[in-house]
Amino acid sequence: MSTSVEISPELVMALREQTKVGVMDCKRALAEAGGNLEKAVEILRKKGAATASKKASREAREGIVASYIHLGGKVGVLLEVNCETDFVAKNESFREFVKDITLQIAAGSPQYVSRDEVPQSVLAKEKEILMDQLKADPKNAKKPAEIMEKIVTGRLDKFYSTACLLEQAFVKNPDQTIKDLLTSKIAEIGENIVIRRFVRFQVGEEIAS
Repeated sequence: MSTSVEISPELVMALREQTKVGVMDCKRALAEAGGNLEKAVEILRKKGAATASKKASREAREGIVASYIHLGGKVGVLLEVNCETDFVAKNESFREFVKDITLQIAAGSPQYVSRDEVPQSVLAKEKEILMDQLKADPKNAKKPAEIMEKIVTGRLDKFYSTACLLEQAFVKNPDQTIKDLLTSKIAEIGENIVIRRFVRFQVGEEIAS
């Protein structure tokens, strides 16, 4: 005969603080996880991912354009984030999320929103650099070509985690990626949310011709 685990209010609030999910959902996740906080976080993230996946096809034409100036005017960010309704665009939680993303862009200096946006020419150049590095290492020089290719593919994840906004670790919570943050916000608000585009300026940076 199984016994129910007592879930303390403190544990519920700790989970809510970490995931920003509603109290009842936190209670259910903790009960399902037997009171284990880490498992409860994983449960909520999986449910959030499922919710986000269902809403991904829904059109998001509303939203806001936000700006952020950092470091005494040395760094500036313009960002467009879309949602489904004007009501959500005015929602405080949505706006706080957008603000967090501008801070992330200022601090993390991503080049693209997602890996899908990385041009093939950039990817090819990155692969070439990684392959040259491997070949220059005596430990890897004699490995078969297919093995070398797999190693390069694995190392590309590090490139994506720096260059792509959605794959960066959230500056306010490095255990969470921006994609995780977006997924949890979609689950919380109940609408599709799309980080559409951004531009980051830094005083003295090179201007691409």
